[in-house]
Amino acid sequence: MLHKPERAIPPLQRALADYPDNWARDKALYLTWLADAYLDSGDHANALATTEQAFALAGEVASVRPLARIRETTQPVLAAGAAALARLAATAKSPIPVQL
Repeated sequence: MLHKPERAIPPLQRALADYPDNWARDKALYLTWLADAYLDSGDHANALATTEQAFALAGEVASVRPLARIRETTQPVLAAGAAALARLAATAKSPIPVQL
């Protein structure tokens, strides 16, 4: 958020290294922030890979927020070849739980 990727990337990487995938909503959100930091640093390949990982986790989450963040993140990643991911994210819908 402060556009200081050199300060953001290492702690996000450390935090996400041990973060369990079964907390998919939160992990997907944190991954989008890591992808933003990669973008700020000019590392488009890692930004794309990280956004794809977030999208994979968000697919099973009954929350719209991870997909919204992924859509925001894919816009600047488009220049890095994320057109396919942007199309997937644009059409993805959060699953609706059987019981609320």
